[in-house]
Amino acid sequence: MRWRPVVAVAVLVAGVATARFTVCDPVRVSSGSMAPTVCTGDVVAVDHLGPRRGLAVDDIVTFASPTDGSEQIKRVVAVGGQKVGIADAVLELDGHPVDEPYVDRATIDGVYFGPVVVPQGTVFVMGDNRELSVDSRAFGPLPVDAVDGRLAATFWSACPS
Repeated sequence: MRWRPVVAVAVLVAGVATARFTVCDPVRVSSGSMAPTVCTGDVVAVDHLGPRRGLAVDDIVTFASPTDGSEQIKRVVAVGGQKVGIADAVLELDGHPVDEPYVDRATIDGVYFGPVVVPQGTVFVMGDNRELSVDSRAFGPLPVDAVDGRLAATFWSACPS
């Protein structure tokens, strides 16, 4: 009978530890590809509970890079069925310019891409720091099943004010 409380506490601790690593993780960002929204050194919370459900344009998601397997963080700029392109540094979605105050267009002036239609079951992801970001422009649309997290909060920002 004395072992039951010990087992109950052990199960509770294991459950909390598992939840921490499967539901929501604190993560220190090691890349500047999302600056100025998420900067190198930021500490963010990544939600792993159902990150693929209801993905929408402007969601910031995490996934393993299709090129080298490293964990990446990028913004969803288009979902399956939408047409996405860049014309002289301006993101266009379904033929309409997108207001992106977080993108420094001066650094990518003269950049053109696409347009391409995003296949169903995939998302097109890009970093906010377009000049330095390796994203769907390089590796193509990302399968929704490859998304392993969604930005939930920023605990501490290293971004310059």
